[in-house]
Amino acid sequence: MTNPDSSLAGKLLIAMPDMSDPRFAKTVVYMCAHSDEGGMGLIVNKPEEGIRFSKLLAQMEIPVSPNARDLRVHYGGPVDYQRGFVLHSSDYASDNGTLDVDDNYRMTATLEVLEDLAKGEGPDVAMMALGYAGWGPGQLEYEIRQNGWLTCAPNDEILFGADNAGKWSAALKLLGINPLLLSATAGRA
Repeated sequence: MTNPDSSLAGKLLIAMPDMSDPRFAKTVVYMCAHSDEGGMGLIVNKPEEGIRFSKLLAQMEIPVSPNARDLRVHYGGPVDYQRGFVLHSSDYASDNGTLDVDDNYRMTATLEVLEDLAKGEGPDVAMMALGYAGWGPGQLEYEIRQNGWLTCAPNDEILFGADNAGKWSAALKLLGINPLLLSATAGRA
């Protein structure tokens, strides 16, 4: 059984430079859930080109008020790509379907959060992701041991900021790592 203190929920995964899966090259993943049964997270630094939040709302026939924010839509990961997930501040919760990740952030995957955002209501800060990144039991722990990921605590700028191209480097800098000096090779002492 996983020690609750070893859970990666609420942490960032930062892909190492030699990540072999091109879907995860230079990604930053916010982990929404992690247990013995596996893990689930959202990629926060890969915006979907050409997909606007307002157009998704129109496709879903959700009326948009003049107060609505036009969130950036991200590629959240390769699993369940047709499904939307909203990562947001802890000031909002749906009656059903909101996951409390930690004290600062929640994730909601309901129509209600989209309707609230379309009215100009809902959480203070949010980003939408299509799909998610998922790992089976022990898979993520194995990838970390194989030097596939680094982990650290998140901040609002990395999760919700507009500089998607700079989020990978910024996440590494949170750990005090200069991306130019990061080796793709793991060592053993």
